Amino acid sequence: MRIVFMGTPEFAVPSLEALLRSDDHVVGVVSQPDRPKGRGQQLVAPPVKLVAERAGIPVLQPLKIRTPEFLQALSSWQPDLIAVAAYGRILHTPILSLPPKGCVNVHGSLLPKYRGAAPVQWAIINGESETGITTMLMDEGMDTGAILLQERLKIMSDDTTGTLAPRLAEMGGRLLVETIAHLKAGTLTPQKQDDGQATMAPLLKKEDGLIDWTMSADSLTNRVRGLSPWPGAYTFWGEERWNVWRVVPSKSAVTDKPGTIVAVDKQSILVATGEGLLDLQEIQTANSKRMPVSQFLTGHKVTAGMQLGLQDV
Repeated sequence: MRIVFMGTPEFAVPSLEALLRSDDHVVGVVSQPDRPKGRGQQLVAPPVKLVAERAGIPVLQPLKIRTPEFLQALSSWQPDLIAVAAYGRILHTPILSLPPKGCVNVHGSLLPKYRGAAPVQWAIINGESETGITTMLMDEGMDTGAILLQERLKIMSDDTTGTLAPRLAEMGGRLLVETIAHLKAGTLTPQKQDDGQATMAPLLKKEDGLIDWTMSADSLTNRVRGLSPWPGAYTFWGEERWNVWRVVPSKSAVTDKPGTIVAVDKQSILVATGEGLLDLQEIQTANSKRMPVSQFLTGHKVTAGMQLGLQDV
């Protein structure tokens, strides 16, 4: 089949690479525009574009997809099927109805759970023990299309979004190729989603990383894991911002106000939460690298009784 692939970030790369190894023909790729990045704000191409260019595949990067010009360009590729993985925009009917075999999406959750832009992050934040990949026939809703195939994956206790997402992405590539093979053979029956079981996974913002010390130690541990590597969990020690990268929960009884540092030794900083203690193990401050607390404490005089979470004005 003639396939157009739509995707943008690193998560989508294994799906494109799996298609390139398959028997079908990727005739074009659509990705988000290059974006400025870093202090120099240099334009950086999305990972999917780089893979496509290395493979000699034409790439479109429209600022807007609801235009006659984009639809005409897409139509000129004459796709039998459009495959989508983390493209970043909702497709409307003229695009969805263009390919005879429809549009197939690779989504990083077990739908209908975690519809939305950040399914991997929210599965970890909410303490799920498993997640997976769903392929579905797309409609105009937010991840509401009929399910084609699903595969489950265990979430390890030390997984972060940074470690879980690549495993899901590889699974997504395999499942996409398998899905397309079944569609060509006519051996798949799309299953309508149960909307009553749906949960949402909205896009995360930088401010979502601010640690709320009234939460339990277990919940904060999951949140730190889910927010790594972006946007990252953080708190304040006076005016200094601490990015918190690794923590260990403790169910010890707590009488101190949430956010209070209750103990400090060479290896750890123990902080009171709404329920239990949180052992901070890896911290980063402005203009520094991530470092274990043992190293961090050599340059910071942190003592019991100090309060985290308050930014002095």
